[in-house]
Amino acid sequence: MSFLCRLLTRGLLTAQPQRPTGAGAQWFCSGVSRLDAAQRDSAANSTSPVSLSYDVYDGKEDGIPLVFLHGLFGSKSNFHSIAKSLVQRTGRKVLTVDARNHGNSAHSPGLTYEAMTNDLKHLLNQLHIGKCVLIGHSMGGKTAMATALSQPSLVERLVVVDISPVPTSARTFMRGYIEAMKEVKIPSNIPRSTARRVAEDQLRNHVKEHSIRHFLLTNLVEQNGHYAWRINLEAISNHLMDLMGFPKFNTTYDGPTLFLGGSNSEYLSSEDYPEIQRLFPCADIQYIPDASHWLHADKPLEFISSIITFVQS
Repeated sequence: MSFLCRLLTRGLLTAQPQRPTGAGAQWFCSGVSRLDAAQRDSAANSTSPVSLSYDVYDGKEDGIPLVFLHGLFGSKSNFHSIAKSLVQRTGRKVLTVDARNHGNSAHSPGLTYEAMTNDLKHLLNQLHIGKCVLIGHSMGGKTAMATALSQPSLVERLVVVDISPVPTSARTFMRGYIEAMKEVKIPSNIPRSTARRVAEDQLRNHVKEHSIRHFLLTNLVEQNGHYAWRINLEAISNHLMDLMGFPKFNTTYDGPTLFLGGSNSEYLSSEDYPEIQRLFPCADIQYIPDASHWLHADKPLEFISSIITFVQS
């Protein structure tokens, strides 16, 4: 059992380790990072770290771990199958993380890349991870880039999935998704399957694509018979310009970097190449054919192969 899982099973971190079953199964642990008293007292500060929920897929002791950061409206579960496959094929430990105001992580009024970088730095420090391969999709890709540029010693290699270090011109329809989710009203004490149908029917007028509706509905949760969104829609709405933008940096990250885009997506454009090369001089830019912005869902085998090739090169 790895150091991380020993911490988890000894109760030093909040977690529920699950024993593997079947041939070739791997240790899988879930946890929530903890804050000390001073950090809890300063939690109202928009850039102070908050508790992050994470899953650990345990591999060999000696390999540099892979850390996955999801995109806007997503969660660590987006990379569940990817993480399991990477552990089996590389033997490395894989960590998937819920961003603040997403998944099972703590809510906070602040939602900037500075804040999310501080959250990640705190989590890695708490888990005694001194260096990692950092992999981020969309919003998570911007967090990964900001972390590599501000804390390069933490990042052995960087993978940025279908996003660039420039402002993103998706603000209008993102705002539409937020407003549509805010307007959803679901009766209490109905079956979850019924609640999902009710929510999807209400989203349909504003969110035309079924795949997007399905993705947004992964955030619908039930507690004591009442249904709500687990993401902090208010914080996302208030910080949408921050999330669609990217901080100014005059530093560079000189480590190996892969920008991996979907050929059918517009989020990683050739117009962005000069800024990518300025900030990440060792960057390689690749595209997965016939993949959209959610290339890890569209083409998981190709995505995994690209990650493995880059990590092992």
